[in-house]
Amino acid sequence: MADQHAISTPAHPSTFTQNPIQRFLIATEVDTRLLGMIGALAIIWIGFNIFSGGLFLTPRNLWNLSVQTASVAVMVTGMVLVIVTRNIDLSVGSILGVVGMVMGVMQTQILPVQLGLGLGHPLIWSLSLLAGLVVGVGIGALQGTIIAYLRVPAFIVTLGGYLVWRGAAWWVTMGRTVAPMDQTFQLIGGGPAGSIGFTWSWIVGAVACAAIVAGLYFGRRQRRRFNFPQRPLWAEASLAVLGCGATIGAIWVANAYPWPVRIAENYAKANGIAVPESGLFISHGIAVPVLIAVGVGVFMTFLTTRTRFGRYVYAMGGNPEAAELAGINTRWVTVKIFMLMGGLCAIAAAISSARLNAATNALGTLDELYVIAAAVIGGTSLAGGVGTIAGALLGAVVMQSLQSGMVLMGLDSPLQSIVVGIVLVFAVWLDTLYRRNKH
Repeated sequence: MADQHAISTPAHPSTFTQNPIQRFLIATEVDTRLLGMIGALAIIWIGFNIFSGGLFLTPRNLWNLSVQTASVAVMVTGMVLVIVTRNIDLSVGSILGVVGMVMGVMQTQILPVQLGLGLGHPLIWSLSLLAGLVVGVGIGALQGTIIAYLRVPAFIVTLGGYLVWRGAAWWVTMGRTVAPMDQTFQLIGGGPAGSIGFTWSWIVGAVACAAIVAGLYFGRRQRRRFNFPQRPLWAEASLAVLGCGATIGAIWVANAYPWPVRIAENYAKANGIAVPESGLFISHGIAVPVLIAVGVGVFMTFLTTRTRFGRYVYAMGGNPEAAELAGINTRWVTVKIFMLMGGLCAIAAAISSARLNAATNALGTLDELYVIAAAVIGGTSLAGGVGTIAGALLGAVVMQSLQSGMVLMGLDSPLQSIVVGIVLVFAVWLDTLYRRNKH
């Protein structure tokens, strides 16, 4: 027995030969690729803050950055599933455009005029949103059926969709811009009214922290139940502190950005509030589109990690032939993935059109490139089978940070496109190196 023990122990690296960072990463089981992305994002933020003269890391810019990221963040959660199954969707920007135009026409013409609901009717925004979801899911179902059952490559189908749906968006109104949106619908886009304010932001933060702690606790119970290796208690506590610290920091930044002076004064006058000499400070708090994006991210994470559908998706991406032989209806799963992608495009269309307070023919232009780039930068492998929702959301933040930082620095639009293209190629190269070293 002593000899056997002497032979087996060298297989496990001694904790005494590891530095504190390695011990921390192993104990907490943190994804090193995700950690690397967080480090890259920190470098991007600090760099742009230096070169922009301190304008980047301000509550105003970070708040606007979160709102601008929301629509791409919603769509990238679906793009992860598409790419994981070794497909691609080049039509998401065009789907966003046509769905946004449909919702705009519903709000300005069909519901208030043709159906006689009248402007401002409470059903207008909800019925318009429902119509957009139906159209988005329907388009996704059509494209998914052609891909899955007619065996036409996803690249060709969605490239055709890129052209067809962009043309359809123009055809809906013959090129006219549709505006304004319903006042309740506008809240989906953010702004002073489309934010939840100081108090509710802290309530949301408290709920999020409680959810983080509860998730770690129940995850530990599940590991004990199935006799899986447990993380040390200090590692669990470290994850809880880091998660809650990031949440509290995000809430603090959102609450540090006040309403514009004129809007705050008009609000005070309408509500009989005395304006102090130093001015009225009313916090924006978390924007509604950011809450929607976070909610979609949580739902999609649960869908991919805790459901049979999610396991089927990754099984198909890892080995499609083996998945089919195992009894998975790969064709129907593919259709459902594209239906989900269409529904997420509809949600993104609501955010984008509400934020602009208009549906234009330029809505969603080039969004497909930003969504695909965000997914790839976030660690989703084009070879299939690998990708996380959290990584993709972080990739969306990286993409929007690059764009926002270059705007603050006054770089021309063509140069911005060059930088984004270089970053995308570099991310794919890193993914290739990672997979090569892993094997």
